Amino acid sequence: MAFGISTSCLYPQETEKSLIQLADLGVKTCEVFLNSPSETTIDFAKILNEISAERGIKIVSVHPFSSFAETYMLFSEYQRRFDDMLEFYKRAFEVTAAVGAEISVIHGSLLPSKIPENEYFERFMKLVNAGKAFGVTVAQENVNRHFSENPDFLKRMKAALGNDFKLVFDVKQAVRAGYSPIEFAKEFKKDIIHIHLSDHNAEHDCMPPALGNFDFKELFSVMNSVNYAGDYIIELYRAGFGDVSDLKKALTYLENL
Repeated sequence: MAFGISTSCLYPQETEKSLIQLADLGVKTCEVFLNSPSETTIDFAKILNEISAERGIKIVSVHPFSSFAETYMLFSEYQRRFDDMLEFYKRAFEVTAAVGAEISVIHGSLLPSKIPENEYFERFMKLVNAGKAFGVTVAQENVNRHFSENPDFLKRMKAALGNDFKLVFDVKQAVRAGYSPIEFAKEFKKDIIHIHLSDHNAEHDCMPPALGNFDFKELFSVMNSVNYAGDYIIELYRAGFGDVSDLKKALTYLENL
């Protein structure tokens, strides 16, 4: 288990430059958010690997840039589009494995959807199996305004996928959807394999840890109760913090708790 920062915090700076900047801050663990088709190639993976090796930063998860369109590309009524896009995701999983990461993060479908839940689950299972071929775990993230914002939906998804159901838990997304992050974590603590951290208060729902009023110690206690072995990654929107040094301060705060 380690604390780290996502390259997405520095978007729209180019991915490799963001990785370098995080490493220069002293960050040792990170999530990489791929931002364009050319970044889902083995050649780009080699660039990231060179940076990782030279600067001592480990990539533990990868977020495909296509999450914004997964409703249309993966979970529409047009089956052939899913079949074609599955090949794209295989390339993304290959890159995930090539940079040494084990987790690929999926947002899933926006609300509402025209396909029934059972078809959603069947298609997600195909993504899971495609990831397995590369040694990658494909995990559903809880995301506001998506099916996955709802704990009841995730419970049904878990029932359908069984042991293949894995969750990336995002604190700010739970807050935005109107759910208690602590209660969310308690419900799915055995299924969570990766955690996105942020802070919040009554006025702001996405802040650097230590600047809001979220009880991180309580979250850690919940996850420690099931011997959570995954990582905690700070994931903020660029408008959610000032100077890049604020990220380092937040990371240090979490590591010292």
